[in-house]
Amino acid sequence: MAFSDYQYEIYLNGLTGRHPPYSAHVAELERAARERLDPGAYWYVAGSAGTGATDRANREAFDRWRIVPRMLRDVSVRDLDTELFGRTYPAPLALAPVGVQSIVHPQGELATSRAAAALGVPMVLSTASSHTLEEVAEADGPRWYQLYWPHDDEVTLSLLERARKSGYDTLVVTLDTWTLAWRPNDLDRAYLPFLRGTGLAIPLSDPVFRSRLARPVEEDPDAAIMQWVPMFNGRAHTWDQLSLLRDNWEGPIVLKGVQHADDARRAADAGMDGVVVSNHGGRQVDGALASLDALAPVAEAVGDRLTVLFDSGVRSGADVFKALALGARAVLLGRPYMWGLANGGEDGVRHVVRSILAELDLTLGLAGFRTPADLDPSVLERA
Repeated sequence: MAFSDYQYEIYLNGLTGRHPPYSAHVAELERAARERLDPGAYWYVAGSAGTGATDRANREAFDRWRIVPRMLRDVSVRDLDTELFGRTYPAPLALAPVGVQSIVHPQGELATSRAAAALGVPMVLSTASSHTLEEVAEADGPRWYQLYWPHDDEVTLSLLERARKSGYDTLVVTLDTWTLAWRPNDLDRAYLPFLRGTGLAIPLSDPVFRSRLARPVEEDPDAAIMQWVPMFNGRAHTWDQLSLLRDNWEGPIVLKGVQHADDARRAADAGMDGVVVSNHGGRQVDGALASLDALAPVAEAVGDRLTVLFDSGVRSGADVFKALALGARAVLLGRPYMWGLANGGEDGVRHVVRSILAELDLTLGLAGFRTPADLDPSVLERA
């Protein structure tokens, strides 16, 4: 079944009076989620660094590009299959690592992992998960592990070993969040979920981390929290330290947060397999370059040496199309699926992902192309 068939499924249901439980508009899903959620939880997901300039820039960058459709081509059948790191996926899409998902829905990452597994797209599990590596792996879909890199090598290696044993085959290392940015929406509510014990299921269940504690987590959870937070926050890693990960992870390693071609070249020189061009959805550096504006220079610099992925600002299938045209091999989707999770748990996530993929499929065909590999910058024009 083609991804685009999702629209006909919805229309046919309408003949019997069944309307979709969730909107096809991401903005409407966000509005509904805001009504459901505690303000602290909503703003933790929706908020940005500083004035929000980077988040706005991400959206404005997409608006600066226009798709140029081509006609009279045999594109009635499309193929969105995408090869990433030696494995074929049904579409050039993955679910970005988003932490503390239980603040928007009790099942959090468990619901997200089931939705991703049902559709065959990779879920990138955050180190800041509300559930353990092992629990999330029970969904048995394609899974990648995102590392917030601790400043304790033995704890780092323990996390990598647990991920390997649980079937996570790709390691995504986030570089741009070694300390938290100034986030006014969270500060106004004095809301940081980690300090409340949320989003710490992975480290607090880790045997090596637990061995560092004076008392068991169950007896003194506050002490455990205060042991973990400075272990991954407040001090930056450096390029020479990547060898620890490369020597101890057999699968692909992807560096997330790259915005400059020189950093992408250094990643290739260090033996990495990919980069995610990302500004963390505008959550880290206020006034930073839009990720879409950084994408083409990075792809031109290392596209023949690394797999270039993309996130930040994606809200539609047309956005995915544009990112693929500008050099991304695949796109990571973030906030939209969180709004789906908030509104309907697993079903809500599945609806959002199916909607994005349906629109991508339709946009690809209506623009005159059969596969993502057919896209390059020539299919776009600057507005």
